[in-house]
Amino acid sequence: MRFDIATLFPEMCNAVLNESILGRAKNRGFVEFYCHNIRDFSDDKHKRVDDIPYGGGMGMVMQCKPIYSCWQYVCNQLKEKPHTIYMSPKGKVLTQQRAVELSQLDNIFILCGHYEGIDQRVLDVIIDEEISIGDYVLTGGELPALVLADTITRLCDGVLASDECFKDESHFNGLLEYPQYTRPEVWQDISVPSVLLSGHHKNIADWRMQESLKVTKERRPDMYNMYTKGKE
Repeated sequence: MRFDIATLFPEMCNAVLNESILGRAKNRGFVEFYCHNIRDFSDDKHKRVDDIPYGGGMGMVMQCKPIYSCWQYVCNQLKEKPHTIYMSPKGKVLTQQRAVELSQLDNIFILCGHYEGIDQRVLDVIIDEEISIGDYVLTGGELPALVLADTITRLCDGVLASDECFKDESHFNGLLEYPQYTRPEVWQDISVPSVLLSGHHKNIADWRMQESLKVTKERRPDMYNMYTKGKE
């Protein structure tokens, strides 16, 4: 799978994409990451990519041409149009299910905005969908782009040791994850639940399911209601 990220801060993105599980996935050839500096596609001698907004208002707006030229450059490299995502607080909130769907694609182009936003015309021409990582506003699209790349990459074949690494996690099956424990068996007079020490796989699986239902009902009643409704 290939990710192309269009950004004003490629070094910021590369610092994350070259580390930990993402970096190992890249080095082992499971994914490709390319961070493109939008300024490299500016015709302005000072490499400006923004201008004042029509109609007035605070801040600056990113221009169409540098973004479109960057996107076209990637399209020419791929010899096809990648699925193109704009990270925006106006987009649909990212879910685990959407990450699973996106992990089935071959090429994803992620556009990171800055300043007061991006000229709507280029968004209308190149963007397939807008995605938000939550109902809040950040200074730019780089952190959301990295979140999106991370959550998709870990679902790609070979990146994690086994599918179990993500199938037992929060949100994958519509529930939050059950509590986890490790050594020592007793810490500050608090013991690990005895069922986890029993070696009885069915009882452990039943306990984990009940704990998932419990924590989901307490913390995300919306998810709990949706899950239980689907089981009726």
